[in-house]
Amino acid sequence: MSDTAVPAKPSRAPAKGQQTKAVIIDAALNLAAQIGLEGLSIGALAEVTQMSKSGVFAHFGSREELQISVVREYHQRFEQEVFYPAMSTPRGLPRLRAMFANWMKRTSAEIDSGCIYISGAVEFDDRPGPVRDALADSVNTWLAAMYRAVLQAQTEGHLRADADAKQIAFEIHALILALHYEARFLRSPDSLARANAGFDNILARSATDTAPAAKTLAARRLKTVR
Repeated sequence: MSDTAVPAKPSRAPAKGQQTKAVIIDAALNLAAQIGLEGLSIGALAEVTQMSKSGVFAHFGSREELQISVVREYHQRFEQEVFYPAMSTPRGLPRLRAMFANWMKRTSAEIDSGCIYISGAVEFDDRPGPVRDALADSVNTWLAAMYRAVLQAQTEGHLRADADAKQIAFEIHALILALHYEARFLRSPDSLARANAGFDNILARSATDTAPAAKTLAARRLKTVR
């Protein structure tokens, strides 16, 4: 008999456990989009996934950890759809436009289901704790990326160096918040067009002579929504 030890076969249990947890988080994400993070519970999720409460609880340990896991998964998907695709575009206005276009695309898809960043802010704005911290960290990470893109547009000479980059990023974020309110709550039919026109307007006010397309596009967009 050989003295060489035969390596043990890797256990499939951890992999299966991760797959099950991923299924639960996906179901929780869909549920949270409809009823909010606060509406999530181990019992409700067990019913949706047709699992036992103890089975769902074993993967998270608490309702709070379940909510945090949903926030992290939402943020990861947001980055995959909005942030990372924009990184393949040139720095400056092209990248900033790509980030906003991707954000608008995702926002349009969430008009019927809702945005966890926005609904979560309403639920946890005055409730300190780990869930609020996870939400705020995720939103701040994205807004910081948008702010960096504005600064890069200034560095590339597409936006004026004396323009207030924080104000530009603030107004871009405000457009998305207004879009959700107008489209989801008021059902305004031209909300998407107005959000796009607003974005072009923001850029046009700070565009340099090396980025004349920003002013032209803003004027064209405004004509289409009047």
